[in-house]
Amino acid sequence: MRSLSNSHLYLKTIFSLRNSFMASSFTQTLKPDLPPQDLDDLLCSHPQKQRQDESSSLTGSNSNDSKLLLGSPTGYLSGESRIERAWAHWTKLGRPKLIVAPMVDNSELPFRLLCRKYGADAAYTPMLHSRIFTENEKYRNMEFTTCQEDRPLFVQFCANDPDVLLEAARRVEPYCDYVDLNLGCPQRIARRGNYGAFLMDNLPLVKAIVEKLASNLQVPVSCKIRIFPNLQDTINYARMLEDAGCSLLAVHGRTRDEKDGKKFRANWSAISAVKNAVRIPVLANGNIRHMEDVNNCLQETGVEGVLSAETLLENPALFAGFRTAEWIEGQEENTRDGNLDQADLLVDYLKLCEKYPVPWRMIRSHVHKLLGDWFKIHPHIREDFNAQSKLTFEFLYNMVERLRELQVKMPLYIKDSHVPAISSNA
Repeated sequence: MRSLSNSHLYLKTIFSLRNSFMASSFTQTLKPDLPPQDLDDLLCSHPQKQRQDESSSLTGSNSNDSKLLLGSPTGYLSGESRIERAWAHWTKLGRPKLIVAPMVDNSELPFRLLCRKYGADAAYTPMLHSRIFTENEKYRNMEFTTCQEDRPLFVQFCANDPDVLLEAARRVEPYCDYVDLNLGCPQRIARRGNYGAFLMDNLPLVKAIVEKLASNLQVPVSCKIRIFPNLQDTINYARMLEDAGCSLLAVHGRTRDEKDGKKFRANWSAISAVKNAVRIPVLANGNIRHMEDVNNCLQETGVEGVLSAETLLENPALFAGFRTAEWIEGQEENTRDGNLDQADLLVDYLKLCEKYPVPWRMIRSHVHKLLGDWFKIHPHIREDFNAQSKLTFEFLYNMVERLRELQVKMPLYIKDSHVPAISSNA
């Protein structure tokens, strides 16, 4: 997870129902030492086209679609017990099992939609800074982007002030299914800002934040946590969050100090212990690289669903059963070419970016993630890509064609003996 100060601010929101939701034709950044018109911060499409798309989308919706788009409050939740409400809401959403984890600058709307196309049942937004979200209108309009198809949706905030977070959460609750509190960010920026996993040192404050949200929002509150080195501390932590009003708990099975996901395996046993200790729905985060991992995690932990992050960046089709060559080693005889590759996924992503503009820097990041192995074979194309101070869709589509003309072939694979499909309603 990268620094919030590096999180560029201007995604284009489709909820342009009033003038304050109209983006300018260029973007700026809250970080004062960056140029005000850094080319990678420019929106990837002209805002006039986006406004036309928005108008068509809104006027073309029927009354039921409009109600969903506007995220009408779920008043049915009132009057039931806390645990019953948590499960009623989760069931209403279809009990999603395959979920896109929050990734700063990488789980933006076009990427979420791409993952949904290939099997994801639900998704988190990137982490939003609650104080900046309440204070800066441009940050709100550009950082929080969604659309009608982007549900179920978790909107994640970092925070250390209950009142500030509540103000931020009230702005997004009509457009999401959970307001999520980030209690898992282990980076130095989180230490300096006193949020994320570093709130584990101040559990009374965590409890106060969750209670504030749960008592004042109509949308349920979820929390994403890391585990303590001591299992009992983790269990006590989870129970405290449940008692405070948390309706869903996502557990990253690594400690705050275990930042390297490749070096430290996630502790599924700890996640299982949390699942057995609380009564609300629980999600597991960590070690999800392909669908066999999904099945194994669900069986070993008993959780309601799984989150994947880094692996999805290289393979957004993970939840549709596809895997990269890295994850078929030793199983080649049981796998076959899935007639899909990362360049196909990149083209899908670029088309979504044309419809839902994002800063070019986000697109640049996804290109590197999706085509990294291709660039190793033809580094001159990577150098050409990196040399572009201003990207265009024409350049990117042409770059994909250049790679294909060079007969680069790196398919995604599917196992012949399929792992049974995961049903959202199972």
